[in-house]
Amino acid sequence: MTKRSVVKRMKHDEIDSAGLHYAPCRYGLSRIFFRGPKRRLDTPYVAFIGGTETFGKFIDRPLASLVEREIGQTCVNLGCVNGGVDAFVNDPTIMATCHDAKVTVVQVMGANYLSNRFYSVHPRRNDRFLRASTVMQAIYSDVDFADFTFTRHMLTTLYAKSPERFDIVVSELREAWVARMRNMLNQIGPRSILLWFSKEPLSDAPWDTRSGKLSADPLFITASMIDQLRPQVLDVVEAQPSPVALAMGTKGMYFSPAQAKAASEMMSIGSHQEAAAKLVPALREFLHHAA
Repeated sequence: MTKRSVVKRMKHDEIDSAGLHYAPCRYGLSRIFFRGPKRRLDTPYVAFIGGTETFGKFIDRPLASLVEREIGQTCVNLGCVNGGVDAFVNDPTIMATCHDAKVTVVQVMGANYLSNRFYSVHPRRNDRFLRASTVMQAIYSDVDFADFTFTRHMLTTLYAKSPERFDIVVSELREAWVARMRNMLNQIGPRSILLWFSKEPLSDAPWDTRSGKLSADPLFITASMIDQLRPQVLDVVEAQPSPVALAMGTKGMYFSPAQAKAASEMMSIGSHQEAAAKLVPALREFLHHAA
């Protein structure tokens, strides 16, 4: 990407966020733009990787910034808008950055945001649907996959067509997610914390009985899936916003009128504050013992 296009994107980001400047930056050879300002990686730091929530869209001081203020340790925000596991696990620069961190906070991201035996997603914008495999086309021969741009739209259509066939898709996504997460955590190393940052509780309740259903994040993830990963991490922190935090809605956010609906679906400022409050003790304990 040219310098001119980078500047253009930065101006676009500032306009989109109604004056909130994300100061997009890149690290090393990574092609992903992260939220700035760019941080130094040659001094001790805590890394945060995750999706739109970690990035902190529409929010002046997202989770990583709040934690940094509390623990007095540089926190590098590697959140990626609409990012899933695939955006990170296949990026050597980001994996090395997380491996070298004193500790890495990994937001639990949805199983719909990764390539699998049934369909492929964009390598960085993991919400973008690219193509269906021949296996998927055989299972859903009555669906024209050329109609889809986003994975969630596709999944919603597939479920409406046949809940029975859809169970096969969900099983594949869950299996692929656990395998991909194990791969990513192996690359990061043992100094990582999983963060469940969701309006939904971490449980084994069937996905279609949850309040969010196919609009929920992280989609299709269960407590049993997280349990399979516990041996690879320091801790699992659950940060489900309280009713008080949820009631804040978009108060204090920065967004244009055209983005009001999108902003209303994001985690509130209070949700970020509560998540930070739950993360800080776990991080302090590890950093204290590691000192």
